[in-house]
Amino acid sequence: MRITKIDTHVVGTPWRNLTFVTVHTDEGLTGVGETRMLGHTEALRGYLAEAERRHVVGSDPFNIEDLVHRMKYGDYGRAGEIVMSGIACVEMACWDIVGKALGQPVWRLLGGKVRDRVKAYANGWYTVDRTPEEFHAAATRVVERGYQALKLDPFGAGQMELDHAETMRSISLVEAVRDAIGPERELLVEMHGRFSPATAIRLAGLLAPYAPAWLEEPVPPENLKALAKVSEHTDLPIATGERIHDRIEFRELFELQAADIIQPDVGHSGGISEVRKLAATAETHFIQVAPHNVGGPVLTAASLHLGVCVPNFKILEHFNDFADAAIKGVATGLPEVVDGYFGLPEEPGLGVHLDLDAAAEFPQQNADFDLFAEDWHLRRGTGK
Repeated sequence: MRITKIDTHVVGTPWRNLTFVTVHTDEGLTGVGETRMLGHTEALRGYLAEAERRHVVGSDPFNIEDLVHRMKYGDYGRAGEIVMSGIACVEMACWDIVGKALGQPVWRLLGGKVRDRVKAYANGWYTVDRTPEEFHAAATRVVERGYQALKLDPFGAGQMELDHAETMRSISLVEAVRDAIGPERELLVEMHGRFSPATAIRLAGLLAPYAPAWLEEPVPPENLKALAKVSEHTDLPIATGERIHDRIEFRELFELQAADIIQPDVGHSGGISEVRKLAATAETHFIQVAPHNVGGPVLTAASLHLGVCVPNFKILEHFNDFADAAIKGVATGLPEVVDGYFGLPEEPGLGVHLDLDAAAEFPQQNADFDLFAEDWHLRRGTGK
């Protein structure tokens, strides 16, 4: 079996575009992959057009390791977010093809299941005014959908520092959400890498009474020693990793013991195999894995297959019941979240089927994401 071509399809939403990649073979089998780019969709498509000619066409989709290695290192230049995202789309499509050819879901080919269901957490639910009353009501609706965990970024447009009034307003939102969901559900707090270590440590102390299950990206991701400083000064678990795109770059994070949960994005980190390898390394450091997942049904499915078979997998992010409910139909077959958990994908491959007619109903958008705009969470869906 050989790959004959790849096609790209962009699905637009008000706050970001989703890129779906279809890989075709000479035996008629096709596979699908997906990623989400912020501000670089055309750059991704340009890379894939070159990689198709140089690396992809003529490759055996069963030889995933070889294809990924050639795409990553065969152009000599160091692979960054765009290249690793392109690799990820093609790689997960190859897994989809392999699973279909063998009549098995991908998780069986990765070692089999270690759990019968995968816990999900809701994101994209708080596109409301930043008041305690509105956040309380929105969080209540999440609980009513059966979710046992949710995440929010309560902070306004702070950068490095956060003034007193904005700090108190942000803490009041967390307090309202904790009141809405009760003590038994997981509350995850996102910081989007805004703060200095001193500010993050101060905020961690104020958040502690509300028992967040993690603080996500408290400082910018470029300086891991700064993250380690935050970790050393709070008892709250630290999560990070969505903006680290190569598993090799996680080495220093592990050595510093700067995080308790890593959040690689399957769509930005080279795909399913790369994140599976990273998860195994994380396991040797007693670190859990909770993939960053702001994609549509295909990327969610790829992440879900990892959740089924990775022992140190914690929880999976899910937007598509809230901010992106309208686009769920572009790919069918993804298990629904029931009582806060995804069930096992049972169909061969990734188990999802891209509907090009449905995708065409959501054309590419000129979506801009500005985390530091005061109303970013309203204008951009949720912000991440």
